[in-house]
Amino acid sequence: MMKQQDLQLDWLRAFVAVVDAGSLSAAAAVVHRSQSAVSMQLKKLEQAAGSVLLLRTPREVALTAAGAELLPHARRVLAAHAAALETLHGAQIHGQLRLGVPEDYAQAYLGKVLRDYVGLYPAVEINLVCEQSTALIGKVENGELDLAVVSRDEPDRGEYLFDETMVWVGDSQHAAWLRDPLPIALYELGSRARTAVLDAVNAIQREWRVVYSSPSVAGQLTAVHSGMAVAVLTECSLPPGIQVLDMKHGLPRLPPLQVALIRSLHSQGSRACDVMQALILQILRR
Repeated sequence: MMKQQDLQLDWLRAFVAVVDAGSLSAAAAVVHRSQSAVSMQLKKLEQAAGSVLLLRTPREVALTAAGAELLPHARRVLAAHAAALETLHGAQIHGQLRLGVPEDYAQAYLGKVLRDYVGLYPAVEINLVCEQSTALIGKVENGELDLAVVSRDEPDRGEYLFDETMVWVGDSQHAAWLRDPLPIALYELGSRARTAVLDAVNAIQREWRVVYSSPSVAGQLTAVHSGMAVAVLTECSLPPGIQVLDMKHGLPRLPPLQVALIRSLHSQGSRACDVMQALILQILRR
């Protein structure tokens, strides 16, 4: 049996840096190596892995299927190594961490992540921002946030975590789904959920009109309970007793949202961010 070659930390660090920075030249500055040294580390990693991990062009890099499989493991290995050094040398991770997440995902998924993180790194101050994914993506890109859990607006945005089901909801006393045109309460313009809902309604050629827009789950539920409209919520945010609607009510099937973790290039070198990223991937990635 051929002996497997260990994956060296420097190789994994270069690999993650290239993925996050988007190019070899940008990654070289992050890991404080020359571009040729980073390229050599990637070559050695691919030889040890027995697979091509990155497709490189003059303008960008893209993960192969093997690279996408390796990436979360690489992050966890690097985070574990950093944690071991912290323990051995008595250092403590401190500072600030700016984390973004939509309101519904925060309530459903972030509890265990935050409990575990605060238990391990109590000296880190976490600034949690709850806004819609469209706003969070922009804030990560311009460096206002370090990390965010978002609904993908592009197929390759961030690191995939899981699919979230979207469902129609209504109030049985008002039966807004029987009206024509269909009155709908939706999230704000530009959101992935809004686009998916309207595409689905148009596909069954049903007339509709938007009667209410709100960026919050509470706002959507207000519209439903008042009888103004039907709404679409993520399954994780459904309150007890809400009526779930489906094709029997004349409403189309909805595609799931792809939930992903994204990170700002401005956060490179932040140990607080490294370990939070690894923890989110460990707990939430399905």
